[in-house]
Amino acid sequence: MCMYNSADVLWTLWGAAMVFFMQAGFSLCEAGLTRAKNTGNILMKNLMDFCIGTPLYWLVGFGLMFGGAGAFIGRLDPLIRGSYDFGTLPLWCYVIFQTVFCATAATIVSGSMAERTNFKAYCLYSALISMVVYPISGHWIWGGGWLSSLGFHDFAGSTAVHMVGGITACIGAAMLGPRIGKYTKDGKPRAIPGHNLTALATGVFILWFCWFGFNGASTVSLSSDESMLSASLVFMNTNMAAAVATCATMLFTWIRYKKPDVSMAFNGTLAGLVAITAGCDMVSPVGAFFIGLMAGILVVLAVEFFDKVAKIDDPVGAVSVHGVCGAFGTICVGLFATDGGLFYGGGVRFLLVQLAGVVSVAVWVLVTMTIIFKVIDNLVGLRVPAEVEIDGLDIHEHGLASAYSGFAITDVSAALDVNENTDLGEDDYEKAGEHRQTAAVPVVRTEPADPAASSGMYKVTIIARLSRFDELKTAMNQLGVTGMTVTQVMGCGIQRGVGEYYRGVEMDATLLPKIKVEIVVSSIPVDAVIETAKKALYTGHVGDGKIFVYGVQRVVKVRTGEEDFAALQDVE
Repeated sequence: MCMYNSADVLWTLWGAAMVFFMQAGFSLCEAGLTRAKNTGNILMKNLMDFCIGTPLYWLVGFGLMFGGAGAFIGRLDPLIRGSYDFGTLPLWCYVIFQTVFCATAATIVSGSMAERTNFKAYCLYSALISMVVYPISGHWIWGGGWLSSLGFHDFAGSTAVHMVGGITACIGAAMLGPRIGKYTKDGKPRAIPGHNLTALATGVFILWFCWFGFNGASTVSLSSDESMLSASLVFMNTNMAAAVATCATMLFTWIRYKKPDVSMAFNGTLAGLVAITAGCDMVSPVGAFFIGLMAGILVVLAVEFFDKVAKIDDPVGAVSVHGVCGAFGTICVGLFATDGGLFYGGGVRFLLVQLAGVVSVAVWVLVTMTIIFKVIDNLVGLRVPAEVEIDGLDIHEHGLASAYSGFAITDVSAALDVNENTDLGEDDYEKAGEHRQTAAVPVVRTEPADPAASSGMYKVTIIARLSRFDELKTAMNQLGVTGMTVTQVMGCGIQRGVGEYYRGVEMDATLLPKIKVEIVVSSIPVDAVIETAKKALYTGHVGDGKIFVYGVQRVVKVRTGEEDFAALQDVE
């Protein structure tokens, strides 16, 4: 009869709770990197991954993964009624721990297939990966299967969990095709920024915290000196790889894109966490440092490859983070393991076993998930119609008008306040006066008639940067202008913004946030208004704005009925 150990049970159950909480991290991460109109759909998918996977893994998956010592598959054990021995852990303690890992593999896919996937199709996929695909390859690695017998090492799931989810994500995104508007007619990718980087950051911090349970609790023991030493090393290596990968991604994108990419840096964090997961118990902190360093660079190159070369639209980078870095981290065990790694004199055999494990699991997932996605596509259709995608999945799939009811969400893709490098040579308005006309684009002038010149009233419409509004308002008040109408608008000129990147793709910055200020003047000379506005708005860069002047035929004040000049006066 097994004697359960309270320290081991508590440690494993606490780890299971932390891994479960990763669902919140994935939800926030994926929602933040996609558009507001699909937020509810993303949250629903992450919820249902876990809720669908839990009973199906209990009904079928766990038995296929841990029921028996067959080389390729366990046994069918509905409701887990067979006999199992997990040492100092009760059966249900181990079952719930493995259940949350299964849910993690399934939830990875939702981000890569975001914003265009039929919800019914997604639920079917989630059921099948939890019930069959993940458990069988998991049996090879953790259930006593053929890879385990060869000595394949994947401590907490770089391959068993993350690569399985990442390859599935790649297949699903490829079969779906890119989101509408992602690529131009000549195949050039367009940036589609996520709507909430705060949610992304919160999600990644949650995932980082929970990864200590994901990796650390995979010791499933904390009752001996050896297990305590192992858990401590796992914690240290997990944190080291994540931190170094983040720094590497930040520096690499800073060099590559001229500015450190925010969303890519958070992907770098996850890349380091995924890569260290396979060998966090077998490598030293030095090995964790180099694994994280390489993963932080690799994830950037992988995102660019899938976006620009393979043309696989992956909004959150799941394929690169989980698929590529999962495989990379597993292979690195054969290089950096202090006991048997190539760099520590262990020879090449261990490395070859790691390579064989990565390739075999990749082939298994590629074949099975391609068949599954094809069948689902024929049954219910993988992709939503174009009009549903354009309107957003929230309203059509879930009847949800907005996931942000009560908040004003302006979903303007590729709208950044960017400046071209077009200095006129002077920062001062007066000194730059002689340069302004020569720097302007030559135009052919015609002198239009002024149909309202006799009224003496003019409407001045100013399109300018949001950031210059306070200067403009103050200057106009000092001039004596006391009334103006201000509207926030999106505008573009013939110039295109350059030099700004989002996840390696140059931003299409033809639409920029602007303000439109409308002023009607009579007693104040219109030329004084124009000159004052020019001085207040000038920066010397393209995008300073434009001023339009119109003749006004008639003005009527609603409250008093006064007209024209009298209507424009604010005196009671």
